[in-house]
Amino acid sequence: MTKTETLANFIYYGGVPEYVKQIQVDEKQADLFADSILRTIVEKDIFQRLNITNKHDFNKILDFIFDSVGSYVSPRSVSDTLRSQGTVVDKETVAKYLDAMCEAYLIYKVPRFEIKGKGLLQTLNKYYVVDPCFAKVRLKKGILKDRSHWLENMVYLELVRRNRDVFIGKRNNLEVDFVVTDNDGYTSYYQVAWTTENPETLERELASLRAIKDSNPKYLLTTDNDFNPVYDGIRKLNVIDWMLQS
Repeated sequence: MTKTETLANFIYYGGVPEYVKQIQVDEKQADLFADSILRTIVEKDIFQRLNITNKHDFNKILDFIFDSVGSYVSPRSVSDTLRSQGTVVDKETVAKYLDAMCEAYLIYKVPRFEIKGKGLLQTLNKYYVVDPCFAKVRLKKGILKDRSHWLENMVYLELVRRNRDVFIGKRNNLEVDFVVTDNDGYTSYYQVAWTTENPETLERELASLRAIKDSNPKYLLTTDNDFNPVYDGIRKLNVIDWMLQS
């Protein structure tokens, strides 16, 4: 199995040790195990603690968030989407449920940071899932078709493990996947893509980093194997090699 195939498996199955162990024997049984963990977290750490009785609406929001990794989300956008599907939940309730998911460490809320103005923005955050196995068993569908966003999910969790603060970056109308402040207070920028072998894709991913005019380190993480080229000071790294550092 190649490194890229191993990475794809990690993005699909996640890193819960017992789940990964059970997959080797019986994937259906492993899914039941992961689903039982998820249900226990939701029931004990959220429903019982917050005395939530409208479990149907909560589960609809949970499914929405699990299916929206790497996309901009606000309580209003969730409310409007569910309303169009026949489920009426006001944005205040959505916000309450999202906070509960974060407090239970099922998801992580990542606010946007205006790079030019150096301030946090109040709308359209992103949410990342603590482990993709929960999305796999919850949504009951493959997530590899959206592998770039799940790669982004993986990079986010690793950046949080290594650093002090991680935000979504905004520079005018361009998005930078992550603005990172390390434990010594230094800033760096990261763009994440599954591959940039297509020249148009490469230019699009580089554009967001090129728009940042400061001299802080800038990185493009992909699964490509092209000997770590540098574009106008932007270092392109293989994400697997990057993950295995430190």
